[in-house]
Order: sequence, then structure tokens, then C-alpha cells
Amino acid sequence: MIPGISRIATFLPSLRIGIAAAAGAALTLSAVAATPALAQRSEQGAARKEMKAGNVLSLREIERRILPMMKGYEYLGPAYDSAALAYRLKFIRDGRVVFVDVDARTGRVINRTR
Repeated sequence: MIPGISRIATFLPSLRIGIAAAAGAALTLSAVAATPALAQRSEQGAARKEMKAGNVLSLREIERRILPMMKGYEYLGPAYDSAALAYRLKFIRDGRVVFVDVDARTGRVINRTR
């Protein structure tokens, strides 16, 4: 037997277990990291489905109505809540974030944080 081979042979099973554990951890972390993206994609799909069915206004229409009311604010983007059938538009001015909740069916402002 070649010197040192028996030590390598003893080390290999633990190396395989270590690699398997690392791969499992990487898969778990990638699934957790993908969850917000998947949730956002499903909300977008829900919004699109409701809009095509004629139940809600398009995001463009909501933005066309709301953005002119928010002069002086920087528009950061939308979120859609399919359960409430509402858009939440996010704005910022002077380091302060403001959310405007809009009924997706009517385009009416439901709530505005200050």
C-alpha cells in the first residue's frame, strides 16, 4: 500500500458528507432567495389576469391618475395586493417614504401614509 492512501481513504466518506451538506444548504438558500421573486411574479400574474377580465384598471392607468397628484415626490414603484385588489405605490421625498394605496377597481385612493 502507498503511504498516506489509508488516510485519504478514511477521509473520503466524510468529504462526501461535507459536500452533500454544502450542496443541500446551497439549494435551501437559493430557494429562500427566490421566494420574494416568485411571490412578485404571482402577484403580477394575478394583476394581469384581473385586468384582462375587466375587474381592475391597468397599472398604467393607476399611475396616470396618481402620479400627477404626487408632485415633488420621486416614484419608486408599485406593488399589487391580489387579495385586496389594490395597488400600493411607493414614493420618496426628503428621505421620507410615502405609500399611496389605490383601489385597483376604481382608481380611488384608499390610504396615504404621511
